[in-house]
Amino acid sequence: MAEDNFTVTPWEVSGNVDYGRLVKKFGTEAITDKLYDRIKKYTKDLHFLLRRRIFFSHRDLNWVFDEYDKGNRFYLYTGRGPSGHTHLGHIVPWMLTKYLQEKFDAKLWFQMTDDEKFFFNPGLSIDECSRFAYENALDVIALGFDRKKTHIFTDFDYAKTMYREAAKVAKKLTFSTTKATFGFSNETNVGSIFYTSMQSVPAFLESVKAGKNIPCLIPHAIDQDPHFRVCRDIMPRLGYYKPAAIHCRFMPGLGEGGKMSASQPNTCIFTTDSPKDAENKIIRAFTGGRATIKEQKEKGGNPDICPVFQYWAMMFEQDDRKLQEIRRKCLAGELTCGDDKRMLAEKAMAFLVSHQEKREKARDKLKDYIVKD
Repeated sequence: MAEDNFTVTPWEVSGNVDYGRLVKKFGTEAITDKLYDRIKKYTKDLHFLLRRRIFFSHRDLNWVFDEYDKGNRFYLYTGRGPSGHTHLGHIVPWMLTKYLQEKFDAKLWFQMTDDEKFFFNPGLSIDECSRFAYENALDVIALGFDRKKTHIFTDFDYAKTMYREAAKVAKKLTFSTTKATFGFSNETNVGSIFYTSMQSVPAFLESVKAGKNIPCLIPHAIDQDPHFRVCRDIMPRLGYYKPAAIHCRFMPGLGEGGKMSASQPNTCIFTTDSPKDAENKIIRAFTGGRATIKEQKEKGGNPDICPVFQYWAMMFEQDDRKLQEIRRKCLAGELTCGDDKRMLAEKAMAFLVSHQEKREKARDKLKDYIVKD
């Protein structure tokens, strides 16, 4: 979807995203207070990403809970397009996925779309995409997903299982639909046109394996919604439930405007960055502060446009009272941008040290999580 000041597609997000407009254009539903309350009824407490409306939009979430109330429990599906190393923005939807797995005792299918990245990135080879897929899997495992209920797979290495089901989707998917949905042209390679068929499969794979319809809930960033719009249109024609979805906002990059993107590595914190490199990136970050410390103290900053504050809100400060205190001090001019950056850098560096230790230990656990044909 392209607008005058922002663009959101499965392969590009740029500009300052207006999420209200995006909900209307994509045809999703905003999560209401009533629906947040319903989630809390099951979970007893709301994850901070829900409390802060970082997850803000959905498709058929009420239906999933209606089925759950009937005893028809859902499973989870999410994924990663492995075109490089994992960055912090990728982790945000995985955090909520882990929470949902724990609260609902749900099975998870985690798709590494190495084929997608090969089709859409001219400079990447199959071997590079596959290598990144397994590197990214280490980050998933490091977050602590239940190994008995988590199945991670790459499309290339699970192709025997995946392709049979993808062929059923592909038979119902027309070129005109992909052109209308994704803006493809006659010059688009055939793999790219076919790819949505592969991304659709995990949305009904558990039903195939169980021999009965099982609801699927997909936590993901909203840029992937076009794939699942197509998927939801086709699945009933194959005899399966439409997948439900819950969508999150994008973690911004450390520059001015736009989401965190591996294509701008200096404004992006990777899980493989050294703590010192992460610190340097944060210290150089754009903020919502004033031109001088004197002006900052007199007029205060603007946390609403500040990526540093968003990093607190989306990952590094889960206590709402502490977050609001950071916001208050910023608005009042009591907190300088330099001090705020140094505080965040300490948190980010501590996270990376801990995560990278878990990530290395995950290499010995890969076989417990990965499924192959």
